[in-house]
This record gives sequence, structure tokens and C-alpha cells, in this order.
Amino acid sequence: MYLIELFLPLADNQGSPFSREQHKAAEHVLTEKFGGVTAYPRAPASGRWKASDSGQHHDDFIVYEVMAEELDVSWWQGYRKELEATFRQERLVIRSHPVRLL
Repeated sequence: MYLIELFLPLADNQGSPFSREQHKAAEHVLTEKFGGVTAYPRAPASGRWKASDSGQHHDDFIVYEVMAEELDVSWWQGYRKELEATFRQERLVIRSHPVRLL
């Protein structure tokens, strides 16, 4: 069993917010594919990183989680590219962790 986490930004790199519909579309895809999704929209996470242009960047994002029996890496790589286009990002973080249900 795997726990997969997606970090989707609330705004693009220029600060223009994404619509709720864009996030709902991702929720719909994840629900259809995995039977459910958990979102943490009320307490957005905040991230900061150093870019290659020597500046610092900041994002506020919603964390989404799904659980899957198998990890289909090729599907996730394709879906990440789709989300990067939708959310106008050079790179989105999607990570997986093996988990055991207790």
C-alpha cells in the first residue's frame, strides 16, 4: 500500500490565484482513479526554496493524499506533467511513501 501526496499551489508564480474549479478537477481525477482523496485546504502549507536565479520563492499550497495498492509510476509522471501545465509550474512535487494499515 502506498500513500501518495500532491502539493498543488494556490497561485501561480506571479501571484495570480488558481480557481477552485482547477483544484476540484484534480480532486475529481483522483477520486475517480483511487476511489477517494483527502485534501487539506483550510490550512494551506507554505514552502520556500532557493531558485537557480539566486532569488527565493514562496508558495502556498494544498496537500492532497490518496492511497493505492500499487504505485503506477508512469501514470503519476504523466499526471504530474498535466498538473504542471494546468498550474503553470516548472515542477510540482508528488511523492509516495510505502505504508502499512494497522
